[in-house]
Amino acid sequence: MRADLDTRTAGRPERLAIAPMTATDIRAVMRIEALSFTTSWPPSAFQSELADNKLAHYFVGRLGDPLSGELVAYGGIWVILEDSHITTLAVHPDWRAKRYGEEMLVHLLHEAISRKASWITLEARESNVVAQNLYRKYGFTTVSTRRAYYSDNGEDAVVMWAGNLRGDLYRNRLASLERTLSNEIARRR
Repeated sequence: MRADLDTRTAGRPERLAIAPMTATDIRAVMRIEALSFTTSWPPSAFQSELADNKLAHYFVGRLGDPLSGELVAYGGIWVILEDSHITTLAVHPDWRAKRYGEEMLVHLLHEAISRKASWITLEARESNVVAQNLYRKYGFTTVSTRRAYYSDNGEDAVVMWAGNLRGDLYRNRLASLERTLSNEIARRR
C-alpha cells in the first residue's frame, strides 16, 4: 500500500513523541503488552514501577500529540549506579517495522547515559532474532544464556550487554546510528 494512501500514517509525523510513562498510560500499555508477549506483566507491576521503584524509568511513544496521540510503543530501564537494564520494550504490532522500536531503544540508551550508566544489559528471547539484530546494531553483544528463562514455553533468553556507554567510541557510534535513523525516517515521508 502506498504510504500516502495509508490512513494510519496520513497527516501524522513520522517520529515518535517520547515522554515519561504515567499511570494513565498503563491501560494502553497493557493492550500493547498483551499483543506483544505471551506472558504479560500485570498492570500492578507497571504501577509499582512508576510509583515505588526509584531506579525505574519508563517511557511511552506516541504518534502526533505527545500527550494525546496514539500510544504505539513503550520501554523501560532500571539504572543502578553505573549499570542499567532494559526491562521492557514493545511496539504495537500494527506499527512495527517503522523504526519505532529503534527510536525507543535510542531514547533508553540516552536515558541510561544521562543517568551516568556505563553499562546496559537486557534479555531477549532466543527466537527473537529481529530484536537481537537491532541490539547488536547498537553495540550489544551476547554474553550468556539463561536456560528456560521464559515461563510460558521454557525458551532460553540470551543476555546481551553494551559497555562504555559514556566513552567517545560509543557516543560516536550512537550519533552515527541516530543520523542514519533520522535520514531513513525522512526518506519515508
